[in-house]
Amino acid sequence: MRNHFDQQLSKLHEDLIIMGNLCETAISAAVDAVTKGDGEMARRAMEDDSKIDEMERSIEHLCLKLLLQQQPVARDLRTISSALKMISDMERIGDQATDIAEIAQFIQGMHEQTNATLHTMASAATSMVREAVDSFVRRDMELARKVIADDDLVDSLFTDTKEQLIGFIAQDPSKGEYYLDLLMIAKYLERIADHATNIAEWVMFSITGRHEN
Repeated sequence: MRNHFDQQLSKLHEDLIIMGNLCETAISAAVDAVTKGDGEMARRAMEDDSKIDEMERSIEHLCLKLLLQQQPVARDLRTISSALKMISDMERIGDQATDIAEIAQFIQGMHEQTNATLHTMASAATSMVREAVDSFVRRDMELARKVIADDDLVDSLFTDTKEQLIGFIAQDPSKGEYYLDLLMIAKYLERIADHATNIAEWVMFSITGRHEN
């Protein structure tokens, strides 16, 4: 019985990695859609979001099966309940990548400085998602703590981007709507980092039994 349970836990880990990878590719495609004006990348981000939704349903079903059929002990129960929380955050990451991709379809061009900042934000947020999922699979407290600390970097980048865009609006109010779209994209990236932080906090809970904020 325990052998079968361990196999299902292993599948849970594998599925979470797949879902995390889909989040990474969705973020990357969405940002490329913005910075390169690539409509195909926008569609790819939306397709990844649909796959993320499917993975959420599949993982949720597996977790509920483990809870109902296997009667897990305390540590396993924390692992499964944490996974259920994590997939909710990953589903929201997919939604926000789609939100970015949708904005990309209505804007053209990009200020070079903002382009670089958004790429930096996207890279940092993507790394946080990947490392948060890895920390769960590896039960790595230090990696989870790193993810939580890295959120400060993304927050700082968001503040810098906001200040840049406010300055651009002041210089050229006629492009105000365009710059506000870019600000919304930066906000979505900041929220993606917040969701990665949430995942890392659930990893900490799965290991320690305490939800640390």
